[in-house]
Amino acid sequence: MTRHRRSADAAVLAVVLGCVMTAVAGCAGGGEDVAGRSGEGSPTPTAACPAVPGVELPPECAPYDPDAAMAANDGYRERMPLSDDAVAANRELLPEVVVALDSLRSDGAVTPESVVATLREAGLTDVQTRGDASGLLFGAMGVAGGCFYGEISLQTVQIEVGGLILDGGCLPAQ
Repeated sequence: MTRHRRSADAAVLAVVLGCVMTAVAGCAGGGEDVAGRSGEGSPTPTAACPAVPGVELPPECAPYDPDAAMAANDGYRERMPLSDDAVAANRELLPEVVVALDSLRSDGAVTPESVVATLREAGLTDVQTRGDASGLLFGAMGVAGGCFYGEISLQTVQIEVGGLILDGGCLPAQ
């Protein structure tokens, strides 16, 4: 790099740093002046605090209901409703899927790959699995929309028909 190029880069850096420092100093000072002149006297909440019956929260707290927050947080696992027609169409295919999965179970051939192949052969799509032969969860899109989901192990097969999960797909996230 040439000496002139280094000098130009240093000058640009100094200007940029000067602008940043001025902006930061201006923001810090401006905020105090604005707050001091507002005249409202009520502080702005700066923290979320769980609402507890009979306990008065400090003015800097924004109250929230922890139980409602947890219920809302788990809402993504809920299933969307599925039309009666889609449920009926998927239930027609259900016995075939149960027989195919039960055959895998009785043969001792329960693997993620074998479950995916079996469900695809039955006409299901977007197959997802999680786990192993001791307890393999699965989810797949049905022929009429909605989902086939459940669990297969060397001891049992459990399967249900229902809607998609609110966050998408048929197999809930962990």
